[in-house]
Amino acid sequence: METPVQAALVLAAQAGDQMAFEALVGRYRRELIVHCYRMLGSLHDAEDLVQETLLRAWEKRATLASPGSYRAWLYRIATNLCLNRLRSTPRRSLPPETHPVSDPGSSVPSRLQEPIWLEPFPDDLLADQHSDPQDRAERREQTTLAFLVALQRLTPAQRAILLLREVLEWPASEVASWLNLSVPAVNSGLQRARRALQGHNRFSETPVTLSSLQLHSLLDRYVTCWEQADIPGLVALLREDAWFTMPPLPMWFQGRAAIATELSTRVFIPGRNWRLLPTRANGSPAFGLYRQEAEAGAYQLFGLMVLGMVGEQIGSLVTFLELSSFSSFALPPTSPV
Repeated sequence: METPVQAALVLAAQAGDQMAFEALVGRYRRELIVHCYRMLGSLHDAEDLVQETLLRAWEKRATLASPGSYRAWLYRIATNLCLNRLRSTPRRSLPPETHPVSDPGSSVPSRLQEPIWLEPFPDDLLADQHSDPQDRAERREQTTLAFLVALQRLTPAQRAILLLREVLEWPASEVASWLNLSVPAVNSGLQRARRALQGHNRFSETPVTLSSLQLHSLLDRYVTCWEQADIPGLVALLREDAWFTMPPLPMWFQGRAAIATELSTRVFIPGRNWRLLPTRANGSPAFGLYRQEAEAGAYQLFGLMVLGMVGEQIGSLVTFLELSSFSSFALPPTSPV
């Protein structure tokens, strides 16, 4: 959108033209959702906050002095709403961050339904498919579960500073103004945030070294092994130190042997069948996981599995079991036999 067009829309919106306002904010809605998701770790909360951001923008439309700063103005509103929300909500993460590693022989604990778990994010919302390929790749890297887990370890203020300065590349002076901080405070907060991220290695990922064809072949093997209950074949695709978790169950397993035991005792049991439907989440390969119990008809949607790739192998399996947490994915509730 050209600046003269944007300026005209801003002036029309300030005069009360709601259609102009919708045209103006429509181009920013998706990126604001991504920003709020990074801040909060929840897609549902992010969507709520973006709606509130746009409501505030409409109510305060007359206060915007410079039409050219409209995008920055929206980010300022959204960021401060996120910071307000984070004062009263717990930090979201995944079980390896909150619980000790589990014994495959132990009983299954009850689900923890409190809002403490990260929610998956559909890649379809990350960026316009007509945008620059490098931009899309960077957006994927900045929404991986590894990045989100590390990000949630920061204080809310550090999180906001890191995202606004490093990811969105806003000047330190603007970020300081938005957050009511001094420029030195923003710079020192950024340095602390960087050090905190560098010191968090549990979920570290290395770039995928497979070509598109090799990755496609690996994922095909993964689907075949899962649907045929081929545990040795499945485990062979994992790193030796791979980990597997299933939020909201507060449990996780590490290592091929522990994962193989968990799969054989509680996942691939007689009379139960599985189907996988490919999708993408958090910049990573993912699958809708469908389960069919003995003598049942259709396969029922059971979970969303996100694979963390490390080099040429699978380093993590995160299966989200709370269906409401991935309702924004285009996954049908059932899959035919």
